[in-house]
Amino acid sequence: MLKMNQLVVGMLLFLSSLFSCQQKGDFESMNVEDFDTLIQDEGMQRLDVRTLAEYSEGHIAKTININVMDDSFSSMADSLLQKDRPVAVYCRNGKRSKKAAAILSKKGYKVFELDKGFNSWQEAGKEIEK
Repeated sequence: MLKMNQLVVGMLLFLSSLFSCQQKGDFESMNVEDFDTLIQDEGMQRLDVRTLAEYSEGHIAKTININVMDDSFSSMADSLLQKDRPVAVYCRNGKRSKKAAAILSKKGYKVFELDKGFNSWQEAGKEIEK
């Protein structure tokens, strides 16, 4: 009976650890038009979390580039971003930007994320820089 209880407790601990590792964050995902309106505010920090190669091919004007897949993303963000100013973040299709938004919001940043990423920005015919 003791082994059975230990097995059940072990399984419950394992399952709870799986669910607690999911990334959660308090950020707002936005469509292209709302994101475009948002970044017109001069106080908004703009962050591209794609690779440098992707960034070099084209990006939204006045953005900082920090690759979210880089191990130093969190520390680089802290050194380049200001916590008292909101951050508008995007990637290619929205997956990496959600990861970055979760990381940043957990660290105390107010974050807005471009839901379907830079691809949707380009499809909407929005201006880009190279």
